[in-house]
Amino acid sequence: MSKSTAPADHVGQTTTTTTTETADLAFLLRTMHANLSLFDRLQPDQLIAAVKDANRQIARLQALQLHCMAGMRRRRSDPHELACELAIALHITDTRAGAMIHAAEALAHRLPRTFRLMDQGKFDLYRAMKVTDGTSQLSDHHARMVDYLLEHRLEDKNPTQVRKATAYAATKIDPDGAMNRLSQRKAERRVILQHQSEGISRFSIDNASTDKAAAAYLRVDKIARSLKTGDEKRTLDQLRADVAIDLLLSGKGGVPEQTEVYLYVDLKTYLGLNENPAELAGHGHIPAELARHIATGPDTIVRRVITDPLTGQVIEVGKFRYRPNIDVEEFVRVRDRECRQPGCPRPAHNCLTEPTGPDSADADSTLSYCLRHRRLKNRADWSYEVMQDGKLIVTTPTGETAESAPPPLHDPQPTPEQPEEERLGA
Repeated sequence: MSKSTAPADHVGQTTTTTTTETADLAFLLRTMHANLSLFDRLQPDQLIAAVKDANRQIARLQALQLHCMAGMRRRRSDPHELACELAIALHITDTRAGAMIHAAEALAHRLPRTFRLMDQGKFDLYRAMKVTDGTSQLSDHHARMVDYLLEHRLEDKNPTQVRKATAYAATKIDPDGAMNRLSQRKAERRVILQHQSEGISRFSIDNASTDKAAAAYLRVDKIARSLKTGDEKRTLDQLRADVAIDLLLSGKGGVPEQTEVYLYVDLKTYLGLNENPAELAGHGHIPAELARHIATGPDTIVRRVITDPLTGQVIEVGKFRYRPNIDVEEFVRVRDRECRQPGCPRPAHNCLTEPTGPDSADADSTLSYCLRHRRLKNRADWSYEVMQDGKLIVTTPTGETAESAPPPLHDPQPTPEQPEEERLGA
C-alpha cells in the first residue's frame, strides 16, 4: 500500500508498486475472514491506505466489466435487449444496465484515455460516467479531443468537478455545437419517479431549461415563504416540497387530482386492528398508517380481494371468479401487481396483459408485461416458459435464467400437521 506502512508482518515498510499494493490487499482479504479484529489493530493511516488500495482494485474490476460489456455489445444489434439480458445476470434494473452499456461503448470507442485511467485503477465507474454523459452529444472526433484534453486532469477530481471539467472541455472544443447540444438535451427532458423505502419517493424533472427551472423554483420558494407564518411548524424545505406537489396536482395548491394506484392492505390493517405493512404496486411496502390514509380518502374506491390462505395468492377480485370469462385483464393486473419480467418494477396497471395458452379467458396463463418486455418475449432467442403453478421462467440468449411468480398478498399459512404424524421430540 502506498503512503502507509503495511499491516501485520509488513509494519514499518513503505510500498509503492502496484504489485505490492495488490499483495497487501490480498493479505487483508485473506485475514479479514479469519480475524476481523485485525481492523481494530490497524492505525488510521493504514486503514485509509487500505481503502484507497481497495478503490483502485474496484476501478480495475469495473474496467474489466465494461470491456466485457463492450464485447457483448459488438455481438448484439439491439442495446435494449442486451440491457435486459445483463439486468437478469447482474440483478440490476434495465435502466442501470443500459447506462453501463452506453458507458462501455463510449469508453471503448470514443474515450480510450479515460478508459485507460480505469484500467490503471485511477478512475472509477461513477466518475467515468460523468465524462461519458458530458460527451454523449459530441461527434466521435470532438469526444476524442475532449478525452485528450482531460487525460491528465481527472484523476484527482471528485464527480462534480469531473462533470464541470467535461462540460467546459466540450464547450471549448466545440463551441458551435453548444447550442445544438442544449437543444438536444432539452429535447430529452423527462419526468422521473424513483421509489424509495417506507412510502417515500423522489420526483424530479430532468433536462429542464435552466431559466424555466430557476423561475419555477423561485415561484415555489415565494409561495412557501408566504406560508411560513408564526404558527407554521413546517420548515421551508418541507413547505417547498408540499407547494410543488400541490401545484402539480391541482394547479393552485388545492384538492389533488384523482389518480389510479393499486394498494394492497389486509382487512385488519384497514380497520386499524394491526399495523401490518401494506403494498403499493410499483413501489413496495408502505407503513400501515400511510396505507389507511390512502385507503380512506374521499375518492378512494375499495375492492375486495380474496386470497388462498395456504399460498397467499389472489383467487378472487370483487365479483370476479378465479377463472372469469370477462375482465380477465383486470384480475391479472391485480394479481401480478407489477410486470412479470423478473426484476421489472413497472406497475401492472400500466402494463399489457397477454395470454400464453390457447384460452384467452384463462387467468392462470395470462401475464402482465410492460411494452418493452412484451416485445422482448417474442424474440426467438429468448425463452419464456409459464409453469402450471403460474411461475414464469425466463432464459436469456446466453443461458441465464430467472424466475418470477405473482407475489402472495400475505405470508402463506403452514400446512396443518396431520394427526397421525409424529413430531420430533414428542
